[in-house]
Amino acid sequence: MTESSDYTPPNVWTWTKPSGGQFANINRPIAGPTHDKDLPVGRHPLQLYSLATPNGQKVTIMLEELLALGHSGAEYDAWLIRIGQGDQFGSGFVQVNPNSKIPALMDRSGPEPIRVFESGAILLYLAEKFGALLPAEARLRAECLSWLFWQMGSAPYIGGGFGHFYAYAPVKIEYAIDRFAMEAKRQLDVLDRRLGESRYLAGDDYTIADIAVFPWYGGLVEGWLYGAAAEFLSVQEYRNIRRWVDAILPRPAVKRGRMVNRTFGELSDQLHERHDASDFETRTQDKLIAAGEG
Repeated sequence: MTESSDYTPPNVWTWTKPSGGQFANINRPIAGPTHDKDLPVGRHPLQLYSLATPNGQKVTIMLEELLALGHSGAEYDAWLIRIGQGDQFGSGFVQVNPNSKIPALMDRSGPEPIRVFESGAILLYLAEKFGALLPAEARLRAECLSWLFWQMGSAPYIGGGFGHFYAYAPVKIEYAIDRFAMEAKRQLDVLDRRLGESRYLAGDDYTIADIAVFPWYGGLVEGWLYGAAAEFLSVQEYRNIRRWVDAILPRPAVKRGRMVNRTFGELSDQLHERHDASDFETRTQDKLIAAGEG
């Protein structure tokens, strides 16, 4: 293995230059807003501020699944937060999520607005609010929550670890790529073994655990993430994940949820903002062209 540099860490780290890489313009070692900007508020009870990253997709898929189950109270406005342009550092967004990460949700259905941030927390909040997609029986509920929190703890090694060093870092570091590729494959093996013994992650029924895990690990298997990562990680080995992805991907709510707040890929797959169910029918090319983006 090659050594990458002669760099020696200083005794005390200080921020003296941009970190480099694709997201250098939004990386900084301090929290809080960088500018004043109020968030828009639509007419529905739930106001979502997001982008169709894997974490953002979790919540839009969840909301579309709830609506498909007949929960009309899950109607929502989905506002686009362009993280590459620093929208997440606006004062209004920071009030909803002091961590300045998407997605962030405001529930305005009650007498006092309730903020919810972190995608796993939002999924759990919505599941409890509507009594759906979360098992009631103690054993199954524990299994569901265990896989939900497994995803929350594991995915940073996929995104900020493997994905960053494989696809986004300004230099390719063999040690870093090898380290996180090993961990990515270990996690895929964990998931594949579980799905070899269970139809879905918590058992026979589709739950918030599947909704949380699918955009990340299904995204790897489908080749949606990090360029040639699927080939690099030999994802074809994980046949049980493949079976699970094939069961989830055709769901109408999953298809709709993946479109919301999407600004990349085919125009036909993009719905920058969602304010009504009819937006899926009148979306994409016409709206993008009208906005000067098509």
